[in-house]
Amino acid sequence: MKTNSTIIKSALSTADVTAGLLNPEQSRTFLRQTFEATPLGNLIRHEMRRANAGEIDKIGIASRILRKKTENTDDGYRAKPTFGKVEYSCTPVRLPWEITEETLRENIEGQGLEATITDLMTRQLGVDLEDIYLNGDTATLETDPDYDFLKINDGWIKQIEAGGHVEDRSAINGGAMSVDVYYDALKQMPNKYNNGSLRWLMSPRRKQEWERYLIDKLITVGGGITDNLISNPAAIPAVSVPALPDDKIILTNPKNLVVVNSYNVIIRKTTEGVEAIMQDKRFYVIHLDFDPVIEELDATVIVKGLAAI
Repeated sequence: MKTNSTIIKSALSTADVTAGLLNPEQSRTFLRQTFEATPLGNLIRHEMRRANAGEIDKIGIASRILRKKTENTDDGYRAKPTFGKVEYSCTPVRLPWEITEETLRENIEGQGLEATITDLMTRQLGVDLEDIYLNGDTATLETDPDYDFLKINDGWIKQIEAGGHVEDRSAINGGAMSVDVYYDALKQMPNKYNNGSLRWLMSPRRKQEWERYLIDKLITVGGGITDNLISNPAAIPAVSVPALPDDKIILTNPKNLVVVNSYNVIIRKTTEGVEAIMQDKRFYVIHLDFDPVIEELDATVIVKGLAAI
C-alpha cells in the first residue's frame, strides 16, 4: 500500500497541459478543480496574497455598544471597531512526475492517457492537500512513515489543540460515543459564534458510529430517530471529512478555516534537454505554496480522545 509520502514524491500527472507554463486563468481553474475534489474544499476560505509571509487583517465590532442618549449632552462615548491580525507563512512545495513516450504510444487511450492521468491526479492532489491542512505537524517524528508529508506545515488540528477550545473525552466513559459528546463540546463554544453557521467536521466512520449509537438506543429504549437527528447532532449539520482522524471532531464555521496561497499553481513541462531526448520522456513539475490558518481560534472546539471505532 502506498503511503502519503510515496504519492507526494511520485504523483500528480497534469498532462492536459501540452506546453510550457499555465497562464493565470488556467491556474485559477486548476486550483478550483483541486479544491472541489474534497468535501471540505468548497466550505473553507481561500485567500490569495502577493507575499509568501505576512498578515491577514481582521476588523470587527464588539457587542453591547449601544448607550442611553441625554438631550443636548455629549458624554464623550464613541464606539470603535476592533482590529486584529492573523499571521501566515506559506510553505512552497513541488510535485514532480514523468511519463515515457513509449507509455503514451502503447496504451489503449494513446495520447488521451495524459488527460486521464491529469484528472485522477488532480483529484488526489485535492485529497492530499486537505489531509495536510488538517493533519500537518512540523514536529512529526522521523520514524513516522508519512514524515516527509506531515512535516510540511502545521495543520488546523494542531492549531486548535494549541489555542482553541478542547473537549477531551479520553477520561469520560473511556471516550465512548454519546449525545453528551456534542452538547459538552457546545458548552465550550462561546454563544456569540453559535449563530447557525457552525458545522461538525468528522470522519465518515465517526458519523456512522453516531448513527449506530442512535440505533442502539432505539433498540434498547424504544422511540424513533430521524435523518435530521443523524445528520444534525444538536441541530448543527455534520460534514463528513475523510482526512479527519476517527478519534476527533471539530466544531467551527468552515469559513473560519483559511488556506493562504501566495501564487497560482504553476505547472512546467518539458520534452527537451539531454535527459528527455535520451530517455524518451516528458518531465513535469507542479509548484504551489500554502499555509492553513484559522481566523478566530476562539470560535473553534476540538473533541479528542474518542474511543477507537
